[in-house]
Amino acid sequence: MKQTIAKQLIRELERRDVEYLFGLCGHTNIAVIAALDGAKVKFMNTRHEQVAAHMADGYARAKKKTAVMLSHLGPGLTNAATGVANAALDSIPMVVIAGDIPTHYYGKHPHQEVNLHADAAQHEIYRPFVKRAWRVDRPDMFAQILDKAFQLAESGRPGPVLVSVPMDIFSAEVDTQLFERLSHHTPHLLKPSLDEVVAERIVRTIAEARTPVIYAGGGILLADAAEELRRLAEHLSLPVAHSLMGKGALPDDHPLVLGMTGFWGTQFVNDKCLGADWVIGLGTSFREADCSSWEPEFTFSFPPSKLIHIDIDPNEIGRNFPVDIGVVTDLKEALVVLNRVARRLYPEGRKNEALVKEIAQHHVDFVKGNEKLVQNDAYPMQPERILATVRRVLPRDAIITTDVGWNKNGVGQQFPVYTPGSILTPGGFATMGFGAPAALGAKLACPDKVVVALVGDGGFGQNPAMLATAVESDIAVVWVVMNNNAFGTIAGLEKAHFDTTFGTVFTKDGKPYSPDFAAIARAYGAEGVKIKSAAEFETVLQQAVAAGKPFVIDVSMLNNPVPTAGHWNINDIYSPGKKVSHASTD
Repeated sequence: MKQTIAKQLIRELERRDVEYLFGLCGHTNIAVIAALDGAKVKFMNTRHEQVAAHMADGYARAKKKTAVMLSHLGPGLTNAATGVANAALDSIPMVVIAGDIPTHYYGKHPHQEVNLHADAAQHEIYRPFVKRAWRVDRPDMFAQILDKAFQLAESGRPGPVLVSVPMDIFSAEVDTQLFERLSHHTPHLLKPSLDEVVAERIVRTIAEARTPVIYAGGGILLADAAEELRRLAEHLSLPVAHSLMGKGALPDDHPLVLGMTGFWGTQFVNDKCLGADWVIGLGTSFREADCSSWEPEFTFSFPPSKLIHIDIDPNEIGRNFPVDIGVVTDLKEALVVLNRVARRLYPEGRKNEALVKEIAQHHVDFVKGNEKLVQNDAYPMQPERILATVRRVLPRDAIITTDVGWNKNGVGQQFPVYTPGSILTPGGFATMGFGAPAALGAKLACPDKVVVALVGDGGFGQNPAMLATAVESDIAVVWVVMNNNAFGTIAGLEKAHFDTTFGTVFTKDGKPYSPDFAAIARAYGAEGVKIKSAAEFETVLQQAVAAGKPFVIDVSMLNNPVPTAGHWNINDIYSPGKKVSHASTD
């Protein structure tokens, strides 16, 4: 029996239990869209390909499952590139299926093809950031390539892949047996673990250390290893610091959680890492902002500290710091073995009550330090009060998405996260415009959870058309727009180093300017409220959470920078020899 590639593609996605196909139409992919009519796979129609990519990213993070995106060629593929690159740098599994020019037009430069350097090579656009980019040259190869695409996206260090399909191949008929044979292949590969000898060496090293610190990265969450991490930390009484992407690996109110490191970390956390004799890095890339630009006097210093680094990606081990014990393995599998060995060698475990008290006192002191800002009734609001109010209103397991700026850096430092995997933030690429559409994907993945996007006015303003998708599909997300009429973080940097905010703040006729985002929401058919006082915000947020509808809250915020205790080398570049960081623009 023969059937078109497009129809068999949809059948294969159904077999893989793919719930949603995120994308946008174009003349090269309408055969696929037509095949979706009446299918179990739901097509999430977006108004921009970057929205589709970020939605797919948010879905994959919240669902812990590979997301699938459909794109048109040329401008469709380049529109999506930012979102796919964001997923790549945060190790999010995604299969991107893109329409391509017809095979019989190779070399002719047909409509919308990118071919300024090579013919029939649009897939090369994604080569720098996807795990692999395929162009399908023969209809009979499509089924095999699709199977490889899913396997590669999910295995090892996860990430996006691209399958570029000429539009005539989508319409070509092939024998259904080519797809049916895929059902005989294992859907999941077994992951590498840790042998007992190496595990014993690591456990003994940790147990004999004077001031060990676990440093948890986003790999803990990708490997679904939060419970295993908790068991190890508790058994050996190990303090846990984390990167931005590792936030939530343990609940922020866990007695052994230190907090986030680096430029936007606190002095207490950075000092604990700096003073560690052994650091156990788990699923982390030791990125610049998390490590105070790798300068040894602020967050990490190797040596004298020694490093155990465990990661699924061998390229990350030793990239930024010298490693004493480096292990390439799946983190969940490794932690299962480490827990087993730790209980065999030290059945009674270890206790460090002094450390627990010290951590608890730090958290008390930190909260006290923000108390005046949290209780400040001024309007525009203090950002600390916005975050504290959101945390007070939301349930412990609510999913939060952020963008970049105060809503990312401030959340990392000050916003308690209590459920592993409930904070979705753009890490490696730090993409402005991620948070608002990613929340839609997260809500589709977890419809029973409250999902709130904490975003700035700059980020929300990049892709407001995602509201159309939210309204059409009844996706009940709450967007809190922390509106400072600026690209606030950059404005603060420019003000501090160059004494101007030119090009970073939004003004009209010399006065602050902002669109009415609440009115924009209502125009799309969503709910929208523009806050007029600090006292009003909590009540409106409660209403928004209870509404069960797409809901935008536009809240004016002072542009005061996130307090920093670490270091970022760009400050030395702009103001060498001076201790200059950010300045308030309000």
